[in-house]
Amino acid sequence: MIDIKLIRAEPEKYSQAAREKKFDVDIQALLEIDAKLTDAKKELQIVRTAQNEAGKKIATIKGPDKAQAIGEMQELKQRAKTLGGIVDELEPKFRELMLLVPQPASSDAPLGMDDTENVEIRIEGEIPQFDFELRDHVALGELLDIIDIPRGVKLAGSRNYILKGAGAMLHQAVLRLAMDQMIAKGYVPLTVPVLVNDAVMYGTGYFPLGRDDAYLCERDSMSLVGTAEVPVTAYHSEEILENSDLPKKYVAMSTCFRREAGAAGKDTRGLYRIHFFDKVEQVVICENDDAQSLKYHQEILQNSEDVMKALNLPYRIVNVCSGDLGMGQVQKFDIETWMPSRNSYGETHSASRFHEFQARRLNLRYRAAAGDIRFCHTLNNTVLASPRALIPLLELNQNADGSVNIPQVLQPYMNGLEVIEPKR
Repeated sequence: MIDIKLIRAEPEKYSQAAREKKFDVDIQALLEIDAKLTDAKKELQIVRTAQNEAGKKIATIKGPDKAQAIGEMQELKQRAKTLGGIVDELEPKFRELMLLVPQPASSDAPLGMDDTENVEIRIEGEIPQFDFELRDHVALGELLDIIDIPRGVKLAGSRNYILKGAGAMLHQAVLRLAMDQMIAKGYVPLTVPVLVNDAVMYGTGYFPLGRDDAYLCERDSMSLVGTAEVPVTAYHSEEILENSDLPKKYVAMSTCFRREAGAAGKDTRGLYRIHFFDKVEQVVICENDDAQSLKYHQEILQNSEDVMKALNLPYRIVNVCSGDLGMGQVQKFDIETWMPSRNSYGETHSASRFHEFQARRLNLRYRAAAGDIRFCHTLNNTVLASPRALIPLLELNQNADGSVNIPQVLQPYMNGLEVIEPKR
């Protein structure tokens, strides 16, 4: 959420941010409601003060003047009731519009309409060359008997799957590698709920606009999260942290659930766009300082790159354009990994910084060195998500006979298994 004082001071800046990020919000309507609400609250405070003073005065009046004073008191009471009604009517409208105002993108984020206009920053690793016809991860999974999509669909519908045998082991192996690397770097591991209340979804910016992509447990006013970012970022909501305790660095592994409501007919084959997956997520909560945020943004990006390099997967970094940024993101860097079946790079990580956007919605604050209370800055990034990570792992490590080599760094997590062989 944006500080209303900033919107009042520079309304065109936020109108432009909405246009650039493709969010539909009427800043002028917001300011009109804000003005009416502010005026009503100010007058209500004046009337209530007058009520208190009149009440004290009535107690000291005797004779015919008392009736007049009581009449004036009734008028004040009625006015307070009217103003209270105006406030009660305007506050939900004000909050509804405030929740739709996006965070302006950094000047370092390129302008663009969608992901086709994201800007490549650099490429890491070499794409291997093969002298045989490649199988995609679905064909490999069937040949090796490690991926069962038909039975996943039978159990839960489209975009579902089952990993079995060495496939399930490989899935767990990459997640455990990611967790181990993050813990070694000092990030505190958390096990968090994946079913959360609406306040947490609104607080992290996934509601109201992302509601259609969430699985809702409406009877209980709860939702399944699409990322551990949600509960981890909200972990300290409604708290005031000490400056000396910052930054807070957390890592959590959770199952993630996404309806993919806006992806009908897109990426329907295989494990790229699915309804549930597991992800290791990193979250940083730091002081309200742009330079500090930028420093930790580079750190969390590097953390993910270290995992990719350990797996020897070729990837590239892109600077995400304005039209592909989320509501609260100041800037986002995506890691896209080379996937032979797509003949292109596919997104596997998103590193985002939010400044105080999420913290303001979550009322997540800290006591600065000077003693004043400020909103924190928040950042997050995927460390690794699977089974999407299995797509390049399987496809880039395959052999002509359909067997798949296990990267050396994962072999200890696979009970020493070096190669997944086709079932005979």
